[in-house]
Amino acid sequence: MPTDLSIGQYNLIFNAFSFTIAVMGAATVFFWFGRTQVARPYKMAMTLTGLVTFIAFYHYFRIAESWDAAYTVAGGAIEATGKPFNDAYRYVDWLLTVPLLMVELILVMRLPQKETVTKATRLAGLAAIMVILGYPGEIANSDATRWIFWVLAMIPFAWIVYELVAGLSAAIDKQPEDAKDLVRAARTLTVVAWCFYPVVFLFPMIGLTGGTAETFVQVGYTVADIVAKAAFGVLIYMIAARKSEAEYGVPQAA
Repeated sequence: MPTDLSIGQYNLIFNAFSFTIAVMGAATVFFWFGRTQVARPYKMAMTLTGLVTFIAFYHYFRIAESWDAAYTVAGGAIEATGKPFNDAYRYVDWLLTVPLLMVELILVMRLPQKETVTKATRLAGLAAIMVILGYPGEIANSDATRWIFWVLAMIPFAWIVYELVAGLSAAIDKQPEDAKDLVRAARTLTVVAWCFYPVVFLFPMIGLTGGTAETFVQVGYTVADIVAKAAFGVLIYMIAARKSEAEYGVPQAA
């Protein structure tokens, strides 16, 4: 845990956590109320979308609590209180939410049942493995160990990206014309946002140290989470609403 944080760095990180709590909470309400605006086949996708942001809301609340408890302002400087900052909350959050992100994308595409189960299971499983492999590297003190687990985590990551880019192309081509571009946008957003995580993971290994490294890592992961969960969820809602209108004329009520 860095002891050379400046007051500005401490506040920036805490404010990023606070902003994310607000975003995830508001997104959860929006997505769950949005269930009434989509047809029945898309309600589960909206339920999972709201569940993802709700889980993130809870964990960011705990992350912010832990951050506040780990440091105190004394004599115009930031000092560690002796209580460790529990960054494991972030990985627990990812272990729950990242597989669900894959499932909600597959569900909103409304593929044949067998294809839905196969793709959702494979992508969710790969996502969980990726998160599990990343955690030992995140908490390691040795750059060599971090590099090893970064490389290991990049294997399922690369497989997921391949599945999204190549494996879903045919399925996307079968989507309604009104929704096809939105589905492509959701896929692209996922790939771009997810590519940011392994880059942030590298910050402490490329010369950033102490408070600077902690600030880049915490803020970087937080921004990526907002994009990958809340912004992605808005696209899922738009796809569900557009497909509901295209397939049923008007969105069905709850």
